[in-house]
Amino acid sequence: MIAKTPKAPYYAVIFTSLRTDGDDGYAAVSDKMEEIAKLQPGYLGIESARSGLGITVSYWDGLEAIRNWKMNVDHQLAQKYGREKWYSQFKIRIAKVERDYGFEG
Repeated sequence: MIAKTPKAPYYAVIFTSLRTDGDDGYAAVSDKMEEIAKLQPGYLGIESARSGLGITVSYWDGLEAIRNWKMNVDHQLAQKYGREKWYSQFKIRIAKVERDYGFEG
């Protein structure tokens, strides 16, 4: 599903990852993180796809909201597990969305 974002500007956190083999609780924690993120002030939406390479983009109304999400206790625990067992590699990019446009058929 394509996230319904407000008029730009806003921010995108782009999380690109390569997973390790197996689940080891990943799916449950991933679902929980999405539900917790939705409750965070400044959260605007999320889009995610995986086919070998995983890309998740979360949208936020500002840099402070992104910092607060990064510091969320549950999210910090998920980050720890990610480094220890779920990802062989990942990269996070934070970008300001200056303009967006699209098509809905």
